[in-house]
Amino acid sequence: MAKNKGITPQTEDFNAWYNEIVYKADLADLSPVRGSMVIRPYGYALWENIQGGLDQMFKDSGHENLYFPMLIPVSFFEREAEHVEGFSPELAVVTHAGGKELDEPLAIRPTSETIIGEMYSKWVQSYRDLPLLYNQWCNVMRWEMRTRPFLRTTEFLWQEGHTAHATAEEAIEETERMLDIYATFAEQEAAVPVIRGEKTEGERFAGAKMTLTIEAMMRDTKALQSGTSHYMETNFSRAFDITFNDENNQQAFAHTTSWGFSTRFVGAIIMTHGDDKGLIMPPKLAPYQVVIVPIYRGNDPEAKENVAAAVRKLAGAIRERGIRLKVDDREGMSPGWKFNEWEQKGVPFRVELGPKDLEKGTALLADRLTTEKRELDLSELPALLPSELERFHHALFERARAFREVHMFEVDTYEELKEKVEHGWVIATHCGDPDSERVIQEETKATVRCIPLEGPSAEGLTCIHTGKPSGYPRKVIFAKAY
Repeated sequence: MAKNKGITPQTEDFNAWYNEIVYKADLADLSPVRGSMVIRPYGYALWENIQGGLDQMFKDSGHENLYFPMLIPVSFFEREAEHVEGFSPELAVVTHAGGKELDEPLAIRPTSETIIGEMYSKWVQSYRDLPLLYNQWCNVMRWEMRTRPFLRTTEFLWQEGHTAHATAEEAIEETERMLDIYATFAEQEAAVPVIRGEKTEGERFAGAKMTLTIEAMMRDTKALQSGTSHYMETNFSRAFDITFNDENNQQAFAHTTSWGFSTRFVGAIIMTHGDDKGLIMPPKLAPYQVVIVPIYRGNDPEAKENVAAAVRKLAGAIRERGIRLKVDDREGMSPGWKFNEWEQKGVPFRVELGPKDLEKGTALLADRLTTEKRELDLSELPALLPSELERFHHALFERARAFREVHMFEVDTYEELKEKVEHGWVIATHCGDPDSERVIQEETKATVRCIPLEGPSAEGLTCIHTGKPSGYPRKVIFAKAY
């Protein structure tokens, strides 16, 4: 175990490090129900900031929120063959209620395409009713066998957008637009660099014609699928009769999309930015962007009140700038103990203020990322913090981007792939044969994460595994993943 607060070093056991951080930093706790978790206030505050930022981006792009029931007739899933096949092993089903057996079993929502399709069939009659641009924030349940907090739990929180359009072109444009929103949010708000790409046929969402994804590299070099956007073509419209009279007064099926972003992204933030001391929160999403730790020395009541008064004044000036602030004036805990706790919780900046600082009219500003401490003029500190937080964000993003670049390898042979995939992501040609993908996964534990929307061309090249012509216009990314 690491000497620092009992945290296992990342290089020693990354999985142990992750689990310890989730609990030691008060993000979550174990639930009495296997595979589920209790999200604690600090973790939920992070999720609220994620939710608030994304929700505004959705509304700015014309989407409205609504809510659907969590109980869905099992028969709904059976209407779309690929969908029921993909989700049947994960369904949790209610068979009894009110002391009686139900006439029809009800699935606890694993995703809402089916019930939303049923309602859209009632709401859409004419091309004038389209597009429908809706989103809901809710919980879902998928009966997972192997669970990890935030990354894969039986119950989790997410948003799921569901839209209906008159044409394929409009629906595909929507699918791409929502992926761009996810990527923009990940990079500009969470400082998590992502690669945008399309999933292969074997990795698509059940029932989708096209699945787009953002993939992020964690600090153990594994990939984490961090958000997906799906074009459903008319699959669900045909299953649920979402039809309308088009401009030529002809009956047509609507083209639908769905897209989702979940509490799994909390795991992405933890594993993209954290270090052996604990979390490092991206400033724009951090529950607290700054913490002030007053330092009282001795038992002089007057000196203590002077420091307390200076802290109150400083806190007011900082909050006036819209900065999320915590004043840690808890009794019975040493300043050093508090420093360690807030380092573990990843607060971007810590302000230390004691009698000696007050005499000089200064305060110490500690940077969580660089670990540097700077002595700054007390009167100037509040005005400096917004630019310091912006600098912190960019430094955090560049640190993660540089780490990814060092651990990406373009290879020309299957032997190289097997070697390099142990150390990061591999860019290589592939024929697109699902059987080949399966063999590669069995031999290397790596999957095709995506066909990047931008990347090295594969035109005229052959697959490094089968020797067949490349099945995609660009080289694909292989990686081990969560």
